[in-house]
Amino acid sequence: MTDTKTDTDVVIAGAGPTGLMLACELRLAGVDVVVADRLAARTGESRAGGMHARTMEVLDQRGVLDRFLAAGVPRPIGHFSGLRLDFDRFETRHPRSLVLLQSHIERLLEEWATELGVQVRWSSEVTGIRRHDTDVEVELGGPENSRSTLRAHYVVGCDGGRSAVRKLAGIGFPGTPATLTSLLGDVELTDPPAESLFMQRQPGGDFSVFAFEPGWYRVITTEYDRVADQRKPVTFEELRKSLLEIAGTDFGMHSPRWVSRFGDAARQAERYREGRVLLAGDAAHIHFPAGGQGLNLGVQDAVNLGWKLASVVHGRAPEALLDSYQAERYPVAERVLHNTRAQAALTRPGPQTDALRDVFRSLIEYDDVNRHLGGMITALDLHYPMGDDHPLTGRRVPDVDLKTGDGRRRVFELLRTARPVLLDLCGDIELAATAESWADRVDLVEARSAADHWPVWPVGETPAPAALLIRPDGHVAWTAPAGTTPDPVALRTALTTWFGPATTD
Repeated sequence: MTDTKTDTDVVIAGAGPTGLMLACELRLAGVDVVVADRLAARTGESRAGGMHARTMEVLDQRGVLDRFLAAGVPRPIGHFSGLRLDFDRFETRHPRSLVLLQSHIERLLEEWATELGVQVRWSSEVTGIRRHDTDVEVELGGPENSRSTLRAHYVVGCDGGRSAVRKLAGIGFPGTPATLTSLLGDVELTDPPAESLFMQRQPGGDFSVFAFEPGWYRVITTEYDRVADQRKPVTFEELRKSLLEIAGTDFGMHSPRWVSRFGDAARQAERYREGRVLLAGDAAHIHFPAGGQGLNLGVQDAVNLGWKLASVVHGRAPEALLDSYQAERYPVAERVLHNTRAQAALTRPGPQTDALRDVFRSLIEYDDVNRHLGGMITALDLHYPMGDDHPLTGRRVPDVDLKTGDGRRRVFELLRTARPVLLDLCGDIELAATAESWADRVDLVEARSAADHWPVWPVGETPAPAALLIRPDGHVAWTAPAGTTPDPVALRTALTTWFGPATTD
């Protein structure tokens, strides 16, 4: 990269889970970053309700998962359109969902970001972007109409579905409009139900009432074929009226903490990159929040983008590496939009949908169906095509136990620093010689597998490999099959493709 004087390497718009996770990934890679958010401070609004297994794996890879586990409640189940999915037999150390409000997730991520040296600027809304050949100027609007400008190598919009960054970059946001209206409120109840009620389908729509934390309840209603004017503020009385009409009672709701409105509009950015401007999270895709996938999708966008952007900023890899971000993540979001549309259709009232749900419920009882839908909802089944037909290549690396010179270690423990890992499980001398040419950016680890076979989703058990190259996001970029001598040419190709030319070339 051309040496250009900047105020920071990367500006991130949005201090939500996606923006904070991206900031942490960049700081782990030694990139200077500023997070700018239009809000004056954290609102404390609860928002999303937790995280899935793959997000927990990602946090485990970075060594911070225990903070989140201590604050949340694990549950070995999930759902597809309100139909139960069982996660407890999935091949992961975290076969569960974690009930933890987004407000707590953001707090914990911000604490970690602060430890890493991330600067968060509140009351700083992105109001202008000027792109140049070697940098980008980001104009920020502040309190009392104050203005400031940050010069950076890149700006990443993690600023939600109404993303200012996306609009300023001129990136279209096509998709399908809303067909329903959901209302959500965090309230107190004087006459709560005896137990939590989840997606109770009625002729007029459906409703849910459940407790996240002691002292208050979350109430959600959905009215189909009614699309509210999103420009009008939602009110507590609107929520009360909707619940009365659908459930026949308001359970004595009072003292609202937060009320919100959402629909099933599904949109995806035409592209995730416009030169030095990139998008992640809700700025790149929005959908009906069915199955609890949105927060997880954004965090995993960040983990895919972070190491790639860092490599380019440091000049170790060409800008073309950033194109792989869209190539890999666009289809993932596309699939989420697709399955959430299906889930919304499965909740509509009426005898035809009732019959369809009965059939679907019977199918989910089959292990293969439960596994297929669960793998999709949790993102445990994710596979990035990388031109190698080995079952491991392109998939998340299993967190198996290893025998090293320092004792037993888990694979995920090798990824704490967010650096690539070349894992030598066969003691090949030429492998170590090849790795030397990338020693400044790739960690070589010599070990032995504690197990003869590794669990690979959705393939099943596969023989432990002779060696493999693991990207910082935990996906396998190259594999030497069991019982073979690693191919140095294929390894060099993979190292060059993902981590740039060899230092000694």
